[in-house]
Amino acid sequence: MHALRKPEFLSVYTDYESCFDQAVKQLKSEGRYRVFNEIERHCGGFPVAWSHSAKREIVIWCSNDYLGMGQHPKVLSAMRDAVENMGAGAGGTRNISGNHSAISNLETTLAQLHGKQAALVFTSGYVANEASLSVLPSLLGDCVVFSDADNHASMIHGIRHSKAERKIFRHNDVAHLRELLEQTDPTRPKIIAFESVYSMDGDISPIAEICDLAEEFGALTYLDEVHAVGMYGEHGAGVAERDGVMSRVDIIQGTLGKAFGVMGGYIAASAALVDAVRGYAPGFIFTTSLPPALAAGANASIAHLMHSQVERNQQQFVAACLKKKLAAANIDFIKTATHIVPIMVGDPVRCKAASDMLMDEFGIYVQPINFPTVPRGTERLRITPTPLHTEEMLDYLVKSLEIVFTKLAIANNYSK
Repeated sequence: MHALRKPEFLSVYTDYESCFDQAVKQLKSEGRYRVFNEIERHCGGFPVAWSHSAKREIVIWCSNDYLGMGQHPKVLSAMRDAVENMGAGAGGTRNISGNHSAISNLETTLAQLHGKQAALVFTSGYVANEASLSVLPSLLGDCVVFSDADNHASMIHGIRHSKAERKIFRHNDVAHLRELLEQTDPTRPKIIAFESVYSMDGDISPIAEICDLAEEFGALTYLDEVHAVGMYGEHGAGVAERDGVMSRVDIIQGTLGKAFGVMGGYIAASAALVDAVRGYAPGFIFTTSLPPALAAGANASIAHLMHSQVERNQQQFVAACLKKKLAAANIDFIKTATHIVPIMVGDPVRCKAASDMLMDEFGIYVQPINFPTVPRGTERLRITPTPLHTEEMLDYLVKSLEIVFTKLAIANNYSK
């Protein structure tokens, strides 16, 4: 018997592991290698946690659980009840296994929150964006998508997968958006995709002005409120609610995994649009449904924040206090009106070194933000103060940053 011949391509290139190793070495050489710290949050003790990596108690300063709702008694109680009554998993996709009542109730609440006819829940905000933006342009036919230059990767990937024509407008530049709209055949379907709060710089888009252009040129508006839902507006529906323009936005996309403290993503829009996405988007059709406990916990969180301003007010107060203390200490940060406080470093190696030193020497956990999350040369420590951070914690953070930045010769000369 003759031995089986190796496929021809294997004789040309067989050192796959070396290729992967080289790719990782390149990340390390550029200071972009990401280390996952093993952290155990204490139920009821947030923002205090235990770091298994550092083997010490730490204070978390970079969580997207912006309001600490992941620890809220109402949320925990709803999740326990759901597990006891419905079990752990969803059993599969909603098309095959059916809807459980927790997710149906959640979609009703989300539609009410945003004043829309319907809502659709996905397993994450990323999936919600990618699935929706990949299918909507294709359903419209010959569609042009106008996308803000700083849009999240999930939006970019969704638009690319739609294969629609893309026109990128400069970040928050309404004049440039107008130019691009004027250059486009007025009879073609159009979608303007943008965010309300941009998570790395903490700036806010001119929603009303973009809606003005959408109405003038006959475009749909797709607004990512991921970093704003729960945080802004009378009921926590986001910046569009705060600014009184929520009814003018066609599609609102949000997450359940940040201010609402659980997990999942969603869109809220007209009943017809939501039904179309439900029926055509592979990212929805072929994905296992959000489990009952997560849906119930998210629903409890939203219901609470729709009627409570306590968490939002306290978070804004703590964020304002931190900004004052950083300014007094001459520590550079991007000055915005939002809850996100980016402290600028401008170098990937020193950014990672600062993060490591803060953890190892001071028990402060804040991850470095490097390329490709932000452009090269704008590396930063992204601080997200919560209502549960005390003034003592604020003072300790600022003093620790002063020591670390001095040791690492991080200059306070960034301006934005």
